[in-house]
Amino acid sequence: HIFIVMSKRFLHKVVDQLVSETKIIDDRVYTPFYPSSLSLSPITSSFYFFSFSSHCKNVYGLNVKEIEYVWGEYKNIINEKLNNGL
Repeated sequence: HIFIVMSKRFLHKVVDQLVSETKIIDDRVYTPFYPSSLSLSPITSSFYFFSFSSHCKNVYGLNVKEIEYVWGEYKNIINEKLNNGL
């Protein structure tokens, strides 16, 4: 049980780091995992997920389940920022 709590804490730190490295400027979204900017629309595509997944595996050493969890959290936060014009 302690491992799961520590693991979730680490995953939330990964999410926080990814969100802090994501910049929304004018009509573009700049992420740490995709080589060019994304249009200002919900980040949901599996195309983005592939880049995200590779980044999380290579940089943070996450496994598939951890990547899926972090992707869901990250995507929700960024899409909320996009919807609220932040």
